[in-house]
Amino acid sequence: MKVIAFLGSPRKDGNTELLLKEAIKGIEASGSPSGSEVFNLNLMKISPCQDCGGCDETGKCIVEDEMSQIYNAIRTADRIILASPIFFFGLSAQTKIMIDRCQAFWCEKYLLKKPIPEGRYGRKGLLLLVGGMEKDTGIKCPEATAKAFFRTISVPEHKTLSVLGVDAKGSILKHPTALKDAYEAGRELVRI
Repeated sequence: MKVIAFLGSPRKDGNTELLLKEAIKGIEASGSPSGSEVFNLNLMKISPCQDCGGCDETGKCIVEDEMSQIYNAIRTADRIILASPIFFFGLSAQTKIMIDRCQAFWCEKYLLKKPIPEGRYGRKGLLLLVGGMEKDTGIKCPEATAKAFFRTISVPEHKTLSVLGVDAKGSILKHPTALKDAYEAGRELVRI
């Protein structure tokens, strides 16, 4: 089973990364044979979508950059984790740039009628959101964007774990259940 994860936080060793690492520990503890690959979107050179229409007829993006690694990984993944901080009621810019570049998958699926195949284990997703605000209204927009992303890449179901009220770097370590919840979410993600 192939698991990939997208880390959309610009903060090294920040709350989002700590939450993702705990989910990956849960995956590894479950005995998932293939391990997991993490794409740190902040460190990758990915240009924003230019809405050029280059993918409309082929389902392939014509921009050549590090996004090509992500396209290949998404095609072959069985489980996909999207981890992002919440900035201004939305996903981080790093996360959104990657999602916007998945327009090529949208064209392939909806215009060309060639969705990504399910694979041997089916496809499932996990959305990890971390925000400083304490009101859960802050997760509605990021959840909607993530849902569209998961549907576009043929992930029919995903779970969401949102941890709110954690802003300062490392403050997630003081949250009473966040890391345990992420660990369990990771284990659950790879359960067949």
